[in-house]
Amino acid sequence: MQLSQVKSATRAVEILEFFKRVRQPHAMSEIALSLGYPQSSTTVLLKTLIALGYLNFDRRERLYFPTPKVTSLGDWIPRALFGTSRILETMHDVHAATGETVSIGTKNDVYLQYIQIIQSVHALRFHVDEGTLRPLTQSALGWLLMSTMPDDKIDNIVRRANIATEKTSERVKIPEMMEHIRQIRGKGYCSAENVPFLGGGTICVLLPVTIQNQPVVLGLGGAAERIRLNHDRYLAVLQRAVKSVKPNNPFDQPIDIEF
Repeated sequence: MQLSQVKSATRAVEILEFFKRVRQPHAMSEIALSLGYPQSSTTVLLKTLIALGYLNFDRRERLYFPTPKVTSLGDWIPRALFGTSRILETMHDVHAATGETVSIGTKNDVYLQYIQIIQSVHALRFHVDEGTLRPLTQSALGWLLMSTMPDDKIDNIVRRANIATEKTSERVKIPEMMEHIRQIRGKGYCSAENVPFLGGGTICVLLPVTIQNQPVVLGLGGAAERIRLNHDRYLAVLQRAVKSVKPNNPFDQPIDIEF
């Protein structure tokens, strides 16, 4: 496959993600400027997305906006991922009780992937987009996921995650990570500060469900000082949430999805 074809596919997805962020119609020039694309190729991509039915073009105003066909691409995914468990309702319960950013994460190769997020309502917060990938070694949610693995697999994951971590200063030493894992296993949950954001804090717990046979983590995060002051209450909220989620039923499994 030619590099230009791969670039076009990437840019088409980035255009749809652009509309997810801005949530209002935009002109071609605004889209091209925001994404740093040449206007000529942006025009071609927009025409292609219109032809496929994913964008609507208002010729009078010369504005583009997604059609409901974009929504239909993914409206089945929550049911497929979470089955009949009340994970999404649980996330909203935790968010209502804390106001913090609440996320669901699972393992994707050597990465943590945030598959569902409710953003914080607090003035001081850290924004993470759904779908974001982060090396497992670079977040409390990732550490908790690794705690479910045998030690020899953790060794391999850490080595590979270090390769995937661009900044040398953020690469971790295996003995130090194993010590984190031992502490997490002893407590049954994970809390951390300044990972992945300087000044941020996270508390997370394992949910009694799996996605693609991978463990699932429920976490909340925000300003480190606020998390520290509310640690015990927030942990209790998360632990109550875990109890409200029923384990995977072998006769009612979510549809398998390849990430």
